[in-house]
This record gives sequence, structure tokens and C-alpha cells, in this order.
Amino acid sequence: MRIVAGKFGSRILKPVRDLELRPTSDRLRETLFNVIGDSVVDAVFVDCYAGTGAVGIEALSRGARQVIFIEKHGATAGLIRANLLALGVSMFMARGVASEVELTNTDARRGLTQLSERAVHADFIFMDPPYADMRQCLKLLERIAEKRIAERLLTARGTLIVEHGAKEKVPEDIGVLHRARVLKQGDSALSFFGWRNVAGEVTPAVSL
Repeated sequence: MRIVAGKFGSRILKPVRDLELRPTSDRLRETLFNVIGDSVVDAVFVDCYAGTGAVGIEALSRGARQVIFIEKHGATAGLIRANLLALGVSMFMARGVASEVELTNTDARRGLTQLSERAVHADFIFMDPPYADMRQCLKLLERIAEKRIAERLLTARGTLIVEHGAKEKVPEDIGVLHRARVLKQGDSALSFFGWRNVAGEVTPAVSL
């Protein structure tokens, strides 16, 4: 895996090896950031189910102001840490204090709950659960898309992005969020969710 563009462009990330991961492919990651475009610059970006950290590191490379990684597996969190250190990025295990980069070694539900309690107000939340765990992820999405929680997790034009299997049925509406676009590439797909306004229009942070 390599970083596609930005200040770390073409840098190679440490390999997955024996870890049971399905990293977002370089091609799909490039497509994701082509859609996001310059909106990532100075953004707060949350990489949930972070795996190798490739998506969050790509965001950092392209100018994100703050990147928060959430990964529950200790060995996998160690891989993220190693990749960040190899790039010369200073980071720490999150303890409720804002920093350029945070790595939280916990599950997605607890990690997002903690961010909600902190009112992090992310511009982007990217979620890439194991495809086999998609049903459980959808239940989590229903929780974080409740108005009182979503308002503390996402900015007014924030975008929630979910990577899933191309054949997976993902709802058009989840809580106060509506799917503005779905982009399929091979066996994978990206669903982009934004806020619905009073007129029923969707207001994501990027033009979808």
C-alpha cells in the first residue's frame, strides 16, 4: 500500500502481513479523495475501523488539520502507530485532548461515543467495517445518526462515508442523515451521507 498524494505521496506503508485485514485499496482510496477534493484541507477527519490507517494517513497527507483513528485490535493499532512514526508524525493515545493526530485503541461504538461526549464536530467520518460485520455497523450508524448525537459528531456540513460490499443493502436514510451518493468500484462501494435540511435537501461538506 502507498500514499496516493499530498506531502506523503508515494510513501509505502508497512504491510499487513498476518493481520486479518481487508485494507481499502489504493484505487478506491484515490477515488474517495477525488470526490472529497480540497474539502479535506484543514478538516477534522475520523478514520473508524481504521485498520492500517491508510485512509486517515491519506487525509493527513492531503492537508487535514486533525485525524482521529479508532481501531479496537491492539496489533492493528500498533501497525497504525508504526506507519505514523515511519512518516515522522507525532501522535499519542487519545486522552481527551485535541492534537493533530490521535489513535484510540477501542471499538467503534465506544470510540464514537467518546468523540460525541467531546463534541468533536468532524468534517468527515469514514467507516470501513469488516464486510461480515456490516449488520452490526448499521446498528451503530442508527445510533450515531440520532439528532442529539450527530449534532455533536458532525459539523453542519459534515459527511459520513461508509465503505461496504457492492451488493450490500445500505439504507437511503439513517436517522437525520440521507445518502447523497453511492459509488461502486469492483466488489466495494462507498456511500456518502449528509444532513437533511428542512426542505429535505442534503447538505454534505462536499459536492456530491
